[in-house]
Amino acid sequence: MAEAYPDPRLRELAGSSVLVTGGGGLVGSRIVAQLAAHGAHPVVLDRFDAYPHSVRDRFDVDRHAADVVLGDVRERATVKWLAGRADFVIHAAAYADVAACTRRPDTAFAANVHGTQTVLDAIAESSVKRLVFVSSASVYGDGDPAASGAARFSEEQPLTPISVYANTKLWGENQVRLMLGGYGTEFSIVRYFSVYGDPQVPKPGSHSWMVPWLAMSAETGRPLRLNGGGRQVRDMVHVDDIANATILALVADQVAGQTVNIGTGVATSVREIAELIVAHYPEAVLKETPMPEGDPRGGYADTRRAFDLLGWRPTVALSDGIDRYVSWLKSTPGAIPDWFTAPTAAVLAA
Repeated sequence: MAEAYPDPRLRELAGSSVLVTGGGGLVGSRIVAQLAAHGAHPVVLDRFDAYPHSVRDRFDVDRHAADVVLGDVRERATVKWLAGRADFVIHAAAYADVAACTRRPDTAFAANVHGTQTVLDAIAESSVKRLVFVSSASVYGDGDPAASGAARFSEEQPLTPISVYANTKLWGENQVRLMLGGYGTEFSIVRYFSVYGDPQVPKPGSHSWMVPWLAMSAETGRPLRLNGGGRQVRDMVHVDDIANATILALVADQVAGQTVNIGTGVATSVREIAELIVAHYPEAVLKETPMPEGDPRGGYADTRRAFDLLGWRPTVALSDGIDRYVSWLKSTPGAIPDWFTAPTAAVLAA
């Protein structure tokens, strides 16, 4: 990965210890791989229970991490011990599923609020140089309801979260500023837009992770379900680009104390995403379904700050990223989890 993103600032990471909470997930594991490619020593803290099927081998977590710790961000002793040995921290651990957080707000609170506070407490007692807190574009909600067309989200606008998940992320942002600003520890906040890319796999009962849901539906001969008719807008960012931007947020001087959108600046409807996938499956059928609770109309990122502060631009076009995902799906036996083809899967995908 280092060759794809040559940047002299990343030399600062060589030989450093970087704690990545949630480093066993899709984004976290890609961050870990890129950190290792830049000469850092990434340490993963993860529960490895985000999926009902094993993804640890598929995400290559153990191959790139200097150490992997099976644990919870709410475990104070563990987090304190790891933070005390880290030069940098990327806090990506979260109950990161809008639908699941709506069903289980108690779990969302435990993971996203209690867990974040535990990490902040540990950092406040450590010599960590900088924390990167992973937030979400969901904090914007639907933006201005009076606006016509796709909403463009900028970091300075009012935040109106419309889901439990978004509310926990907004709390995390505010708590990072309150705590670390007071202790003098550097931090930056990155707001991810819609992440996709192989080897991403869906979760049952979730309406997120559109590319794997739609591609795996097409691959198994099932209708591609368009919640709300697929009129929602998303800003799709490839996981490789997401990981690169997050790592730059560790070392870029200008981003200290700042919040930055990580998106492409391109608005794409869910229907358009489905049509890019259908191009690989001529027999696939689109099916309109009701809009699930908490699913935002969406929008796209104002990316000026990402370029000004990070010097970052995305490198993977959506059509290329989907081509890569479908190619991976077709060439990877067992990529589709068993539960996906069960008779109840269509209901779970609502």
